[in-house]
Amino acid sequence: MNTPSTALLPNPSKLVSPRHNEIIALFRQHSFLTMEALAEHFAVTTQTIRRDINALCDADILRRRHGGAELIQTLRNPSYDQRRISNLEQKASIGAAVAKLIPNGCSVLIGIGTTPEQVALALAEHEHLTVITNNLRAALALSTRQTNEVIVPGGTLRFPNPEILGSEADKTFRSFRADFGIYGVGGIDSDGTLLDFDRMEASSRQALRESCRTRILVADHSKFGRQAPVRGGHLSDPDIFVTDQAVPADMMPLLNGQPHLVVASARAAKDAVALLNTAGKS
Repeated sequence: MNTPSTALLPNPSKLVSPRHNEIIALFRQHSFLTMEALAEHFAVTTQTIRRDINALCDADILRRRHGGAELIQTLRNPSYDQRRISNLEQKASIGAAVAKLIPNGCSVLIGIGTTPEQVALALAEHEHLTVITNNLRAALALSTRQTNEVIVPGGTLRFPNPEILGSEADKTFRSFRADFGIYGVGGIDSDGTLLDFDRMEASSRQALRESCRTRILVADHSKFGRQAPVRGGHLSDPDIFVTDQAVPADMMPLLNGQPHLVVASARAAKDAVALLNTAGKS
Protein backbone atom coordinates (compact mmCIF):
# COMPACT_ATOMS: atom_id res chain seq x y z
CA MET A 1 0.00 0.00 0.00
CA ASN A 2 1.30 3.45 -0.88
CA THR A 3 2.07 5.93 1.87
CA PRO A 4 0.85 9.51 1.61
CA SER A 5 3.18 11.81 -0.28
CA THR A 6 3.62 15.51 0.26
CA ALA A 7 4.01 15.77 -3.52
CA LEU A 8 0.28 15.24 -3.82
CA LEU A 9 -0.96 16.84 -0.64
CA PRO A 10 -1.10 20.65 -0.47
CA ASN A 11 -1.88 20.54 3.28
CA PRO A 12 -0.21 17.32 4.57
CA SER A 13 -1.05 18.02 8.21
CA LYS A 14 -4.72 17.30 7.48
CA LEU A 15 -4.03 14.00 5.75
CA VAL A 16 -3.13 11.03 7.91
CA SER A 17 -4.69 7.99 6.27
CA PRO A 18 -2.46 5.68 4.19
CA ARG A 19 -5.41 5.40 1.79
CA HIS A 20 -5.14 9.02 0.65
CA ASN A 21 -2.54 8.49 -2.07
CA GLU A 22 -4.43 5.47 -3.38
CA ILE A 23 -7.67 7.45 -3.41
CA ILE A 24 -5.99 10.25 -5.38
CA ALA A 25 -4.63 7.71 -7.90
CA LEU A 26 -8.15 6.30 -8.38
CA PHE A 27 -9.58 9.76 -8.99
CA ARG A 28 -6.88 10.44 -11.56
CA GLN A 29 -8.14 7.41 -13.48
CA HIS A 30 -11.89 7.91 -13.05
CA SER A 31 -12.36 11.64 -12.28
CA PHE A 32 -15.65 11.05 -10.39
CA LEU A 33 -16.29 8.27 -7.87
CA THR A 34 -19.14 7.61 -5.46
CA MET A 35 -18.69 7.04 -1.75
CA GLU A 36 -20.16 3.54 -2.12
CA ALA A 37 -17.73 2.58 -4.88
CA LEU A 38 -14.77 3.78 -2.82
CA ALA A 39 -16.00 2.01 0.32
CA GLU A 40 -16.35 -1.24 -1.64
CA HIS A 41 -12.93 -0.85 -3.25
CA PHE A 42 -11.15 -0.39 0.09
CA ALA A 43 -13.47 -2.74 2.05
CA VAL A 44 -14.32 -0.07 4.62
CA THR A 45 -17.51 1.71 5.67
CA THR A 46 -18.88 4.73 3.84
CA GLN A 47 -18.36 6.73 7.04
CA THR A 48 -14.64 5.94 6.91
CA ILE A 49 -14.41 6.92 3.24
CA ARG A 50 -16.37 10.10 3.93
CA ARG A 51 -13.74 11.14 6.46
CA ASP A 52 -11.00 10.51 3.88
CA ILE A 53 -12.89 12.50 1.23
CA ASN A 54 -13.49 15.35 3.65
CA ALA A 55 -9.76 15.55 4.38
CA LEU A 56 -8.90 15.56 0.67
CA CYS A 57 -11.53 18.24 0.01
CA ASP A 58 -10.15 20.35 2.86
CA ALA A 59 -6.72 20.04 1.22
CA ASP A 60 -8.18 21.31 -2.10
CA ILE A 61 -7.44 18.06 -3.94
CA LEU A 62 -11.05 16.89 -4.36
CA ARG A 63 -14.41 18.67 -4.48
CA ARG A 64 -17.67 17.16 -3.30
CA ARG A 65 -20.39 16.24 -5.78
CA HIS A 66 -23.77 14.68 -5.13
CA GLY A 67 -23.12 11.12 -3.97
CA GLY A 68 -19.34 11.34 -4.27
CA ALA A 69 -16.47 13.60 -5.26
CA GLU A 70 -14.30 14.60 -8.19
CA LEU A 71 -10.67 15.55 -8.69
CA ILE A 72 -9.82 19.25 -8.85
CA GLN A 73 -7.78 19.45 -12.01
CA THR A 74 -4.63 21.55 -11.87
CA LEU A 75 -2.24 22.44 -14.65
CA ARG A 76 0.65 23.08 -12.28
CA ASN A 77 3.25 20.41 -11.73
CA PRO A 78 4.50 19.93 -8.15
CA SER A 79 8.11 20.84 -7.49
CA TYR A 80 10.86 18.38 -8.41
CA ASP A 81 11.68 17.64 -4.79
CA GLN A 82 8.02 16.93 -4.06
CA ARG A 83 7.73 14.62 -7.07
CA ARG A 84 10.88 12.75 -6.07
CA ILE A 85 9.15 11.29 -2.99
CA SER A 86 5.82 10.63 -4.70
CA ASN A 87 5.39 6.91 -5.50
CA LEU A 88 9.08 6.38 -4.77
CA GLU A 89 8.93 2.58 -4.51
CA GLN A 90 7.04 2.34 -7.78
CA LYS A 91 9.53 4.58 -9.57
CA ALA A 92 12.43 2.62 -8.09
CA SER A 93 10.92 -0.61 -9.37
CA ILE A 94 10.65 0.91 -12.84
CA GLY A 95 14.28 2.01 -12.62
CA ALA A 96 15.40 -1.50 -11.63
CA ALA A 97 13.42 -3.03 -14.50
CA VAL A 98 14.93 -0.67 -17.07
CA ALA A 99 18.46 -1.25 -15.76
CA LYS A 100 18.05 -4.93 -16.61
CA LEU A 101 17.42 -3.96 -20.25
CA ILE A 102 20.58 -1.84 -20.56
CA PRO A 103 23.90 -3.65 -21.12
CA ASN A 104 27.30 -2.34 -20.13
CA GLY A 105 29.20 -0.43 -22.77
CA CYS A 106 26.28 1.18 -24.56
CA SER A 107 25.13 4.77 -25.13
CA VAL A 108 22.07 6.13 -23.34
CA LEU A 109 20.04 9.33 -23.55
CA ILE A 110 18.22 10.14 -20.29
CA GLY A 111 15.52 12.78 -20.14
CA ILE A 112 14.15 15.00 -17.41
CA GLY A 113 11.93 13.90 -14.54
CA THR A 114 12.01 11.88 -11.37
CA THR A 115 11.37 8.47 -12.93
CA PRO A 116 14.32 8.80 -15.35
CA GLU A 117 16.36 9.82 -12.30
CA GLN A 118 15.45 6.49 -10.68
CA VAL A 119 16.60 4.73 -13.85
CA ALA A 120 19.95 6.53 -13.56
CA LEU A 121 20.29 5.47 -9.93
CA ALA A 122 19.58 1.86 -10.92
CA LEU A 123 22.25 2.12 -13.64
CA ALA A 124 24.89 3.37 -11.21
CA GLU A 125 26.69 -0.01 -11.13
CA HIS A 126 26.88 -0.26 -14.92
CA GLU A 127 30.24 0.35 -16.57
CA HIS A 128 31.53 1.93 -19.77
CA LEU A 129 28.30 3.79 -20.48
CA THR A 130 28.14 6.92 -22.60
CA VAL A 131 25.34 8.96 -21.06
CA ILE A 132 23.86 12.11 -22.55
CA THR A 133 21.38 13.79 -20.22
CA ASN A 134 19.82 17.16 -19.42
CA ASN A 135 18.80 15.78 -16.01
CA LEU A 136 21.51 16.89 -13.58
CA ARG A 137 20.50 14.41 -10.88
CA ALA A 138 20.83 11.60 -13.41
CA ALA A 139 24.24 12.96 -14.45
CA LEU A 140 25.48 12.99 -10.85
CA ALA A 141 24.16 9.48 -10.19
CA LEU A 142 26.08 8.07 -13.15
CA SER A 143 29.27 10.10 -12.70
CA THR A 144 30.33 8.02 -9.68
CA ARG A 145 31.55 5.24 -11.98
CA GLN A 146 34.80 6.43 -13.56
CA THR A 147 34.41 4.20 -16.60
CA ASN A 148 31.26 6.10 -17.60
CA GLU A 149 31.33 9.17 -19.82
CA VAL A 150 28.60 11.65 -18.89
CA ILE A 151 27.72 14.47 -21.29
CA VAL A 152 25.55 17.41 -20.18
CA PRO A 153 24.29 20.03 -22.65
CA GLY A 154 24.90 23.75 -22.33
CA GLY A 155 22.09 26.15 -21.61
CA THR A 156 20.21 27.61 -18.68
CA LEU A 157 19.37 25.62 -15.57
CA ARG A 158 15.61 25.58 -15.05
CA PHE A 159 15.75 26.52 -11.38
CA PRO A 160 14.55 25.07 -9.03
CA ASN A 161 14.37 21.93 -11.17
CA PRO A 162 17.74 20.23 -11.82
CA GLU A 163 17.13 20.29 -15.56
CA ILE A 164 18.48 22.01 -18.66
CA LEU A 165 15.86 22.71 -21.31
CA GLY A 166 15.79 24.69 -24.53
CA SER A 167 17.21 24.65 -28.03
CA GLU A 168 20.80 23.95 -26.96
CA ALA A 169 19.78 20.89 -24.98
CA ASP A 170 17.61 19.64 -27.86
CA LYS A 171 20.51 20.18 -30.27
CA THR A 172 22.80 18.13 -28.01
CA PHE A 173 20.39 15.18 -28.03
CA ARG A 174 20.06 15.38 -31.83
CA SER A 175 23.84 15.28 -32.31
CA PHE A 176 23.85 11.65 -31.09
CA ARG A 177 22.44 8.35 -32.27
CA ALA A 178 22.32 6.50 -28.96
CA ASP A 179 21.53 2.85 -28.35
CA PHE A 180 18.77 3.70 -25.85
CA GLY A 181 16.66 6.73 -25.01
CA ILE A 182 14.83 6.87 -21.67
CA TYR A 183 12.14 9.46 -21.09
CA GLY A 184 9.25 10.21 -18.77
CA VAL A 185 6.02 12.12 -19.23
CA GLY A 186 3.79 14.53 -17.32
CA GLY A 187 0.61 12.60 -18.00
CA ILE A 188 -1.07 10.10 -20.34
CA ASP A 189 -4.51 11.09 -21.60
CA SER A 190 -7.31 8.57 -22.07
CA ASP A 191 -6.66 8.42 -25.83
CA GLY A 192 -2.96 7.68 -25.28
CA THR A 193 -1.69 11.21 -25.94
CA LEU A 194 1.46 11.99 -23.97
CA LEU A 195 1.19 15.27 -22.06
CA ASP A 196 3.62 17.73 -20.47
CA PHE A 197 3.39 20.98 -18.54
CA ASP A 198 5.22 23.23 -21.01
CA ARG A 199 6.42 23.19 -24.59
CA MET A 200 10.12 22.93 -23.70
CA GLU A 201 9.47 19.64 -21.89
CA ALA A 202 7.61 18.24 -24.90
CA SER A 203 10.33 19.49 -27.27
CA SER A 204 13.04 17.86 -25.16
CA ARG A 205 11.25 14.52 -25.20
CA GLN A 206 10.79 14.73 -28.97
CA ALA A 207 14.48 15.46 -29.54
CA LEU A 208 15.46 12.52 -27.33
CA ARG A 209 13.00 10.17 -29.00
CA GLU A 210 14.36 11.03 -32.46
CA SER A 211 17.96 10.41 -31.42
CA CYS A 212 18.05 6.80 -30.24
CA ARG A 213 17.62 3.31 -31.63
CA THR A 214 15.45 1.95 -28.80
CA ARG A 215 12.95 4.29 -27.14
CA ILE A 216 11.93 3.49 -23.55
CA LEU A 217 9.03 5.34 -21.93
CA VAL A 218 8.92 5.17 -18.12
CA ALA A 219 5.81 6.19 -16.18
CA ASP A 220 4.22 5.03 -12.94
CA HIS A 221 0.49 4.35 -12.64
CA SER A 222 -0.33 7.88 -11.40
CA LYS A 223 0.33 9.22 -14.91
CA PHE A 224 -2.65 7.39 -16.42
CA GLY A 225 -5.42 9.95 -16.87
CA ARG A 226 -3.29 12.77 -15.46
CA GLN A 227 -3.88 16.05 -17.27
CA ALA A 228 -1.30 18.55 -18.50
CA PRO A 229 -1.72 21.27 -21.14
CA VAL A 230 0.91 20.40 -23.78
CA ARG A 231 0.67 17.39 -26.04
CA GLY A 232 3.67 15.63 -27.51
CA GLY A 233 3.65 12.07 -28.79
CA HIS A 234 1.55 9.00 -28.13
CA LEU A 235 1.63 5.92 -25.94
CA SER A 236 2.30 3.80 -29.03
CA ASP A 237 5.49 5.75 -29.93
CA PRO A 238 8.11 4.02 -27.70
CA ASP A 239 9.59 0.62 -28.40
CA ILE A 240 9.32 -0.35 -24.71
CA PHE A 241 6.95 0.98 -22.06
CA VAL A 242 7.91 0.29 -18.43
CA THR A 243 5.34 0.96 -15.71
CA ASP A 244 4.56 -0.39 -12.24
CA GLN A 245 0.96 -1.61 -12.60
CA ALA A 246 -1.29 -3.10 -15.23
CA VAL A 247 -2.32 -0.60 -17.90
CA PRO A 248 -6.00 0.38 -17.50
CA ALA A 249 -8.21 -1.91 -19.60
CA ASP A 250 -9.55 0.94 -21.75
CA MET A 251 -5.98 1.90 -22.72
CA MET A 252 -4.68 -1.56 -23.59
CA PRO A 253 -6.02 -1.45 -27.19
CA LEU A 254 -3.93 1.69 -27.72
CA LEU A 255 -0.75 -0.34 -27.32
CA ASN A 256 -1.70 -2.84 -30.03
CA GLY A 257 1.54 -4.78 -29.55
CA GLN A 258 3.65 -1.61 -29.77
CA PRO A 259 5.34 -0.78 -27.47
CA HIS A 260 6.50 -3.89 -25.67
CA LEU A 261 5.03 -3.64 -22.17
CA VAL A 262 7.10 -4.30 -19.02
CA VAL A 263 5.33 -4.20 -15.64
CA ALA A 264 7.91 -3.80 -12.87
CA SER A 265 7.56 -6.04 -9.83
CA ALA A 266 6.95 -5.01 -6.22
CA ARG A 267 10.01 -7.05 -5.19
CA ALA A 268 12.17 -4.96 -7.50
CA ALA A 269 10.79 -1.85 -5.82
CA LYS A 270 11.63 -3.04 -2.29
CA ASP A 271 15.11 -4.17 -3.31
CA ALA A 272 15.82 -0.86 -5.10
CA VAL A 273 14.64 1.30 -2.20
CA ALA A 274 16.58 -0.83 0.31
CA LEU A 275 19.70 -0.32 -1.81
CA LEU A 276 19.12 3.43 -1.89
CA ASN A 277 18.64 3.54 1.88
CA THR A 278 21.83 1.54 2.45
CA ALA A 279 23.78 3.83 0.14
CA GLY A 280 22.46 6.87 2.00
CA LYS A 281 23.79 5.54 5.32
CA SER A 282 27.24 4.69 4.03
